[in-house]
Amino acid sequence: MTKYREILRLTSLGFSQRNIMQSCGVAQKTVVKIQRRAKELGISWPLDESMTDKSLENLMFPKEQKNFGNKRLPDLVHTRKELLKNGVSKKLLWTEYLEDCRLNGDEPLMYSQFCHYLLQDEQKRRATMHISRKPAEQVEVDWAGDPAKIIDPDTGEVTEAYLFVGVMTYSQYAYVEAFINEKQRAWITAHVHMYNYFGGVAKILVPDNCKTAVVHTKDWYTPKLNVTYHEMAEHYGTAIIPARIRKPKDKANVEGTVGNISTWITAALRNEQFFSLDELNAAIREKLEAFNLRTFQKKEGSRWSLFHHEELPFLSPLPATFYELADWKQATVQFNYHISLEGMLYSVPYEYIKLKVDVRVTDRVLEIFYNHNRIASHKRLYGRKGQYNTILEHMPPDHQKYLEWNGDRFKHWAKKIGTNTHKVIIAILSSSRVEQQTYKSCMGLLKLAERHSESRLESACEKVLSYTASPSYKSIKNILTTGIKESLKPGTENPPKNNYGVTRGANYYGGKGNDK
Repeated sequence: MTKYREILRLTSLGFSQRNIMQSCGVAQKTVVKIQRRAKELGISWPLDESMTDKSLENLMFPKEQKNFGNKRLPDLVHTRKELLKNGVSKKLLWTEYLEDCRLNGDEPLMYSQFCHYLLQDEQKRRATMHISRKPAEQVEVDWAGDPAKIIDPDTGEVTEAYLFVGVMTYSQYAYVEAFINEKQRAWITAHVHMYNYFGGVAKILVPDNCKTAVVHTKDWYTPKLNVTYHEMAEHYGTAIIPARIRKPKDKANVEGTVGNISTWITAALRNEQFFSLDELNAAIREKLEAFNLRTFQKKEGSRWSLFHHEELPFLSPLPATFYELADWKQATVQFNYHISLEGMLYSVPYEYIKLKVDVRVTDRVLEIFYNHNRIASHKRLYGRKGQYNTILEHMPPDHQKYLEWNGDRFKHWAKKIGTNTHKVIIAILSSSRVEQQTYKSCMGLLKLAERHSESRLESACEKVLSYTASPSYKSIKNILTTGIKESLKPGTENPPKNNYGVTRGANYYGGKGNDK
């Protein structure tokens, strides 16, 4: 703003136009113009205290207000939305505006006037607001634009390493670490290391709209967070508020720090060669410490001093254990009430057979969820494919009953029936190198006792032992079945009662004994 008051004051003191020019930093024609106009209006020093430079400007050189009369003004909201579309220009919108005015009988604006209104609207929308942040309130995170380089010592191949940057909003205290890629594991690991470096957790976490943070961003007001990222935030007790799409000012601190990182870390290391990621991160940590200790240009202290003295005491404490990265997968419960994951099988309660479940997998533990409720948890299996991790309670009752049997229990059960049955069970259990392989035969004998009675089973065992020292389930079953058939022959006492009505014999069907 031109110093009207100062020019009039120096004029009253008799200073030359050249001296006034040098003192007020204006051109000579400006001094001449103000002196001439003040003389015309009878304005002289001293002035009233309420007469500011702005008031003098309005009094001496009132601006002509542009008045477009009854001309129709453009729809600024509609025009602003249309300009965001590909290929749409102001000239095209003005042409459409002219046609609309012609059809409705309105007087249109000229193209320059049309653009003037659009410019005024744009300038109003460019207004920014400084938001004062409280200590420990917010941390902003992002990937730096310029990657570092790692050289393979054997092949000479150059690999890019991407820099993760985290900045405390209040103190601008920064954390930087290099990763081989920008995938989920690197993203989560970077946050875990960042919180350990800060020694605490801020209330709010502001990421960009990258896929590792936000699944989709069709609606800014209801962003859908990545499941793993949200789980990590819950573990550390912080809230994730993603920045809006194409709104870098939502995380201005990290955006500004990224530029400084590119200068004081990436560019500072440009002439050095690194042959491993650890070697690169060691050099980055050294530069990072110097960067945080660098004094501010426009205020006292440094990032380090401001963070440790004013922000660190207000950070939430770190959880007792660090966050362990987990992958989420989907699986279908098989008929054997197990799910298959990487060749290993883990049991699920049998009620969930053929249902789809969500599986959370870490390096140590596997958890199974249905409708967000955890229904099973297992220690993760490694090694030979096809291993089973089965929990007894997940099995149907009859399967549980089968597992409860073992060699000693089978012997105890057989001994209660009789000596011969006990001998048969011992012989069957010792007939295989692995005892568990004989449990099905022993279970079969148990079923025979339920079907034919224990006394008949004891008799069958006595009979089979009379001609073999290696009895089997099949031989005993045959003896019992044969005994039933014998009892059905004519002349046997107490033939079994026919409960099935009329039964046609072989003669009816033309078999043996047919006289026809």
